[in-house]
Amino acid sequence: MKGARITAVVLVLAAAGWIASGHLGSNDSKSQAAVRPNEKAAKVFRVGILKTERVSHRQKLTISGRTEADKRVMITARTGGVLTDLRVKRGTVVKEGDIIAILSDEARESQVIQARAVAVQKRAEFEAKSRLIQQGNMPKLEAGNLEAQLKIAEAQLAAAEAERERGVVRAPWSGIINDVSVEVGQAAFSFSGKELAQIVSLDPMLAVVEVAERKIGGIKPGDEAEIRLVTGQTAKGKVRFVSRSASQTTRTYRVEIEIPNADGAIADGVTAEVSIRLAANEATRVPRSALVFASNGDLGLRFVNAESVVAFAPVAVVEDDQAFMWVAGIPDGASVIVEGQDFVREGQKVDAVPVAPQKTAAN
Repeated sequence: MKGARITAVVLVLAAAGWIASGHLGSNDSKSQAAVRPNEKAAKVFRVGILKTERVSHRQKLTISGRTEADKRVMITARTGGVLTDLRVKRGTVVKEGDIIAILSDEARESQVIQARAVAVQKRAEFEAKSRLIQQGNMPKLEAGNLEAQLKIAEAQLAAAEAERERGVVRAPWSGIINDVSVEVGQAAFSFSGKELAQIVSLDPMLAVVEVAERKIGGIKPGDEAEIRLVTGQTAKGKVRFVSRSASQTTRTYRVEIEIPNADGAIADGVTAEVSIRLAANEATRVPRSALVFASNGDLGLRFVNAESVVAFAPVAVVEDDQAFMWVAGIPDGASVIVEGQDFVREGQKVDAVPVAPQKTAAN
């Protein structure tokens, strides 16, 4: 029994020693494992940064519209008669004052001759009797009557000449004849008020667009604009008119851009793409790829502060310029993370390395 007890004690001590050795080994492993994270923590993540600058930027607003003739009017006859001469056709280029059509005389010339003869007679009477009044051979009260008769005769002559001039239809301004609605000898009835032809003015030409109410505040008369037509033509112009009354149906505002068109190369009614620079605002130019979404869904940029700690700034997009974006809301002079921004989080310390702008643009 004594030997058995000794054997049992030895076995218990051996088991205790074996358990103790395993526990100590585990502590050693934990201590070694505890050292490794510290070693890893010493290695910070490397990111590429780009120094930014807030500048005054004019956003480019591009809208689809159409070209429109500056002036368009139907030329009408202002007196009666038969159309005896038509000197234009569709496509005819006319200058201001050019004869468009001539109506039959209808005794207008004879009325001018008669009125002129009466006016000459009344003037001769007025001059002769005025001398008699000055000599005292006629009462002075007669002078007013003589002057009134002369003015009536002159007015009748002017009216007769104006009526004769109405028989000749002239171009009100320079332009091109777009349509002719009559023929020579057409209908032997009064042409008074009859539409003869349509004339349009192509110089200057207008590019007309409808601007949304959120953008209209950044446009003012005199702003420069670039126009690209669906025909492939390009032109430059200036804003001439900005409506202050919105369309009741679309809630947009009419904007007119005046385009020089001396050669008439730009036609009326062509679809046009108009680009206008809006009023200047403070904005920062950053690569499109640098934009990220925060955990709460905000669109913004990650940047590093003076201690190389990552921070996040929500931004508002001012303009999308293909490879680059113009944004507002980022601190002036911030070092934006442009490489590795998706692998870091706010508050994390990083190794910030400057990136060349050329490389950023290529990316």
